[in-house]
Amino acid sequence: MKLHNKVNRDELRQRLLQSNEQRTTLSFYQYAHIEDPARFRNELYLLLDAVGTYGRIYVAKEGVNGQISVPSANFEAFKKALYSVPFLNGIRLNIAVDDDGKSFFTLAIKVREKIVADGLDDASFDVTKRGHHLSAAEFNALTDDPDTLIVDMRNHYESEVGHFKGAILPDVATFREELPLVEKILEDKKDRNIVMYCTGGIRCEKASAYYLHKGFKNVFMVDGGIIEYSRQCEEQGLPNKFIGKNFVFDERLGERISEDVVAVCHQCGSPCDTHVNCANDACHLLFIQCPSCAAKYQHCCSTKCAEFNELTEEERVVLRKTEVFNGSKFSKGRYKAFRHGEGLVMG
Repeated sequence: MKLHNKVNRDELRQRLLQSNEQRTTLSFYQYAHIEDPARFRNELYLLLDAVGTYGRIYVAKEGVNGQISVPSANFEAFKKALYSVPFLNGIRLNIAVDDDGKSFFTLAIKVREKIVADGLDDASFDVTKRGHHLSAAEFNALTDDPDTLIVDMRNHYESEVGHFKGAILPDVATFREELPLVEKILEDKKDRNIVMYCTGGIRCEKASAYYLHKGFKNVFMVDGGIIEYSRQCEEQGLPNKFIGKNFVFDERLGERISEDVVAVCHQCGSPCDTHVNCANDACHLLFIQCPSCAAKYQHCCSTKCAEFNELTEEERVVLRKTEVFNGSKFSKGRYKAFRHGEGLVMG
């Protein structure tokens, strides 16, 4: 039995876009000891596929990390299925803040070495000795102190469109890069209150344990990340210190937290926080594009990509063997925004 999707992805995407089914987007994670990840992966697939789950889930010996959507009508059935797994019973489900239900269109569960690629030797420190979780109210109170340091544990393309006020925003493309960089930035501040945050909390779980191991004294993290923080602020009527959009790794590419637009179009520099992928599939660069530039460059990152898309399929197949596009050279929008007649100019 092949436990994976067997239908063309483009067809599935169109089905989702045309569907009127109400779906709920959410994320979850749990560190645990899984002896046989491949077997567990198959069992989990059968459980979740039966209740109409779409999304992306990583399984490793260290646990599970999932970003998914489920039919809203099946939400209780989904919870029952998920919670039937002993180590997942009762775990928090981070419900999306700004959700149109069009986040995922198929279910993919993959076995990985780690549920988050961090480059750490877990055997060298105790991953269970993590930082102190902060509720939204506790975060607001602690960060009212100007001596508190706030650190964004996400990648540059995530923090570019939204972040907490006053946060340190490392210029990195991966979590693996960020861990040593943040350690260096804070090396003379080990006695300060350090508050870390990420999308749903999973990266901070590992990072906080690592920094405590490295001698940092007062390490805190936002419980449930930006998603849970925003939910608590809304429910409790608290001031929300997050400005802009929360980047998410699904078809939406972002959920709006505040009306502030803190980023700019990567092609013309006008205020914009809409992430897109270059319409040239040979490029597929993730970047920020305003509606005017989308029209001008035909939803591409450059004139070169727009012109490539106008070629016949036969011509594109030949040129793909020799042409290098922005997406071949740069990691998820790692560049500055400029306009030099040809669209994106990398800096």
